[in-house]
Amino acid sequence: MSKKISLIDYMEKHYFKRNDFNTLQEMLYWVGEKYANETAFVLKDKSGYLYNVSYFNFVKDVESVGISLINNGFSGKKIAIIGKNSYKWAVTYLAACIVGVVVPIDKELHSDEIINFLNISESSVVLGDNKYVSEIFKNKSSLRNNTFFVNFDLKSNNDFYFGFDAFKNSGLYNLENDLNPFSRIKLDPDDMHFLLFTSGTTGNSKGVCLSHRNICSNIFSVGSIVKVDTSTSILSILPIHHTYECTLGFLLVISSGGKISFCEGLRYISDNIKEYKPNIILSVPLLLENVHKKIMASLKEALPEKYFKKNKHIMDAIPFFMRPIVKKKILKSLGGNLKKIIVGAAPIDPEILESLNKFGILVLSGYGLTECSPLVAGNNDFFHNFHAVGLPIPNVEFKIDSPNEDGIGEILVKGPNVMLGYYKNDAANKKSFSDGYFRTGDLGKVDEQGYLYITGRCKSVIITKNGKNVYPEELEELLNRHEAISESLVTGDFDKKTNDTVVKAQIIPNLDFIKNKIKAPSKEDISNFIRSAIKTVNSKLPSFKHIKDFTIRNKDFEKTTTQKIKRFGKNVESENNNNNSNNKK
Repeated sequence: MSKKISLIDYMEKHYFKRNDFNTLQEMLYWVGEKYANETAFVLKDKSGYLYNVSYFNFVKDVESVGISLINNGFSGKKIAIIGKNSYKWAVTYLAACIVGVVVPIDKELHSDEIINFLNISESSVVLGDNKYVSEIFKNKSSLRNNTFFVNFDLKSNNDFYFGFDAFKNSGLYNLENDLNPFSRIKLDPDDMHFLLFTSGTTGNSKGVCLSHRNICSNIFSVGSIVKVDTSTSILSILPIHHTYECTLGFLLVISSGGKISFCEGLRYISDNIKEYKPNIILSVPLLLENVHKKIMASLKEALPEKYFKKNKHIMDAIPFFMRPIVKKKILKSLGGNLKKIIVGAAPIDPEILESLNKFGILVLSGYGLTECSPLVAGNNDFFHNFHAVGLPIPNVEFKIDSPNEDGIGEILVKGPNVMLGYYKNDAANKKSFSDGYFRTGDLGKVDEQGYLYITGRCKSVIITKNGKNVYPEELEELLNRHEAISESLVTGDFDKKTNDTVVKAQIIPNLDFIKNKIKAPSKEDISNFIRSAIKTVNSKLPSFKHIKDFTIRNKDFEKTTTQKIKRFGKNVESENNNNNSNNKK
């Protein structure tokens, strides 16, 4: 028996037991009964006072909003939500996906894109924060549908909007008088009830159609390998409209009887972690890297320099008896209860994962897509490999299509989590499925144990004249490890002089590091630091992968809400128009 089979077989025998649901309606009523008096949410009022919302009251609020949606004629309609992570957003999402088709909208999008998505989805009603609803309302003439608006920040109705409290209370009146059409809805688990627009790192956003079975299967699979139960307390930080945070940081937790709090914004992360004391958070690499940097900076201030030796982790260098004290202080700075961080959305340095693990925080990286509800593979409570994105989650399989000599090929996925298809896009659907498998567009390889490694995107592969493939993400990871570099984007440009493709990099320098070396660095000084960093990276690579040219950016990369750099579009175009440095290698 191969080692690959033994790992998966072991997990199958030891999966965490949990209820399986076909729809979120089933899940909602089950948790409402089982955990009625348990805390579902820990919230903060305007005065800063923390208060709890029980599962009983949460279910009642979802029913009330659902009944009001029904009474106002939105059964089976597209129901859009836009706003920051909040209790009202969570309540509305569950009500909307049961009454009709929920359309979560990214609040960071330009108003033109929001209007475009509302028109494509044919949304009949928009519920959300005043800031975003007001902006949409200003452009109401651009909407094709006769759209209604429900304002989360208003209690009462006015000439323009329904107030959320009044909207919910009208449904509550029916509920309290035993008129509950919401509970009588009969859902087909395989019908579309979720329409999510991809963040479009390649500049091509599509509408992803998901069913209740898609979402519920992912909740069950992840919960079978990562323990989430009534003791779970999570701080919701990442944008909840994104399926990564929504499925794993909201729905999985609710289905398990855990409790959720909401971060008040990126600048308040540290304060909120100390305040709510979560034991699990979801993160993206950029956030995790910042946490690690702060930990290391505080240790360097507190401990003698002799402990910070090259090629040795600080926890291995300090005396054995001091390690529990150091761990305790680190955990205290993170609220005191944090034990696990789930990270995804982009590659991360394995050394950071190993380092945090030594500090007592297990970081589980994974791989997923909106089209897969989202998780496909993940490190878990049974097995974790800091260099891989994990093993296939239960009931999901993947394979590598047409692998090259290094075992690298496109990742194909099959399972109950795979989307129904792209919304009104037959051409994209034909390209995206092959023999029952979804073509992810991502490149990867699988080792003999079954661990998946992501090597890049099909569309971002740089192919040189002699047929060699260069994967930008590999080079970016090496560049970003260097202390002088904050972020990077590697591209391939055709060079007419050499009649070949040249590997280039756009660089955002780490000015804090450079200023520690030179108090007032000139542009030339910064270029020299970056040139030296690239020389170091090139020395570790075969010649065909060498970065031949670089540009120093004077503004941030355009990113998606999960902090992925958008590989095409404005990032490249804007730099071509504003090339402030040409540094041939």
